[in-house]
Amino acid sequence: MNTVLEKIGVMKLVPAVILQKAEDASPLADALVKGGLPCAEITFRTAAAAEAINIMAKRGDLLVGAGTVLSVDQVKQAVDNGATYIVAPGFSEKVVGYCVSENITIIPGVSTATEITSALEAGLDVVKFFPADACGGLKALKALSGPFPMMKFIPTGGIDSVNMIEYLKFPKVMACGGSWMVKSDLIKEKKFDEIQRITHQAVTIAGTIKH
Repeated sequence: MNTVLEKIGVMKLVPAVILQKAEDASPLADALVKGGLPCAEITFRTAAAAEAINIMAKRGDLLVGAGTVLSVDQVKQAVDNGATYIVAPGFSEKVVGYCVSENITIIPGVSTATEITSALEAGLDVVKFFPADACGGLKALKALSGPFPMMKFIPTGGIDSVNMIEYLKFPKVMACGGSWMVKSDLIKEKKFDEIQRITHQAVTIAGTIKH
């Protein structure tokens, strides 16, 4: 496992961020760092994503990744702007193949044994279980992970401050991803103090869970 993934494993949480305005990147980064979670996955769902990644990456005090990456071109754009890891909603052979060949940390989304097998064949040992809640939650993840003892998972999708506890207690779960700490309406309303509070609360809870 590389150093980027090791850092995510230590933090146990990956906030998935949708930013409509790049100007919100800096105060959001402040809130996450002050909340004890120097990590952000900026999703490529808006035109502001690349600039936001650039702003956060230049700070030097956050682990900044790009999420909802669907193409090799988006990988290149994200990395050019300072992203240190890539998260995809599904398993794309082109995207995974390119990242592996370029030594770029890639966490593809999986929800089936076939996709997990493909990830293993690509040399990966961490994948995103997505959409976690809609795919059967922890019960489904436990069943899926059984045949793959070497694989670690980052469940994402429907994760919140309550169910993250049970996910994190499962040894195969390296971290939980989600947007409950960085909800779009809180960002839009510039309630960064509230984001800091929620983040700190989540970090505190995650820190109590030991495998």
